[in-house]
Amino acid sequence: MFDKKIINGVIFTAIIAAVATAIASIGTIKALGLSPLVIGIVLGIIYANSLHHKAPESLQSGITFSAKKILRFAIVVYGFRLTFQDIASVGMEGFLVSLTMLTSTMIIGTFAGIKLFKLDRDTSILTAAGASVCGAAAVLATEPVLKSDEYKAAIAVSMVVLFGTTSMFLYPVLYEAIIKPAVGFLHMTPSQFGIYVGGTIHEVAQVVAVPASIPNAPDIMAHNAVIVKMTRVLLIAPMLIVLGLLLSFLNRNNENKAKIKLTIPWFAVYFILVAAFNSFHLIPQNVVEVINKIDTFLLTMAMTALGMGTIFSKFKGLGLAPLYTALTMFIWLIVGGFVVVKFITS
Repeated sequence: MFDKKIINGVIFTAIIAAVATAIASIGTIKALGLSPLVIGIVLGIIYANSLHHKAPESLQSGITFSAKKILRFAIVVYGFRLTFQDIASVGMEGFLVSLTMLTSTMIIGTFAGIKLFKLDRDTSILTAAGASVCGAAAVLATEPVLKSDEYKAAIAVSMVVLFGTTSMFLYPVLYEAIIKPAVGFLHMTPSQFGIYVGGTIHEVAQVVAVPASIPNAPDIMAHNAVIVKMTRVLLIAPMLIVLGLLLSFLNRNNENKAKIKLTIPWFAVYFILVAAFNSFHLIPQNVVEVINKIDTFLLTMAMTALGMGTIFSKFKGLGLAPLYTALTMFIWLIVGGFVVVKFITS
């Protein structure tokens, strides 16, 4: 049986998440590509910096439960959004673009944050994960592996929102003004541009929005964009496993180097297993859609709970380092991503 304090805190978090879901459904907000997850963390941050000290202390255990346990479960269920058949439909080209952009962005972002801009390790990795994989959901998935403070995840999410939203407005302009009418190296077919969008833009919702905002965009553009993006999402599992093993190696006991505690994020393994199960189409599609809606709400709860642990006073001393780190990755995604897609798909 759950402790009553946990239940009360979970219910409280669920109420705030429901408000976030309602706000995200408003036409103007939805058009901006702002998911309930983003709205949830914003509401959580507002609560943390205004009403937190007035709320009963008994709520905290349930909020923590939402940020940890519900988060892991929601990431596992996220696998119902994927099938291996969808990934195979874009072929080896789409997979290679996804793998190349995820790996390179993760390395560049982490290096830039820690070495160039003197950002702490956890914030650097979280920001890099958000840019390289799937935005806020990737930050959520990476946070348990790092065991970082909630406010660091909030910083990473804010960078995802800033540059992901910028991408939504920039990419259609690039396509219409430069890529579409150009000849030679700058030219991209709709199929290539779809792979480019899916391989470089942060959030799934933002990826969907870009082809939709381009007049008379061929179906192949939207199809490739979404599938390549979901391939990046699937790759989060091996990325987290590698990250967990790497951190275990780096944090080994210096007095006895033979003893290395391996930390494997099992929820990432279960995520792959769920995606594999979903590939057999044993569950009716309408039921899967319901599962995905429930999962989105659970992710919103987890994001809201993370926001509730974000106190602005903890941001002091960070300065513009997170912004510079995210900007470095944004430039790489646009320029480097273009070159990678042209090279792999030519």
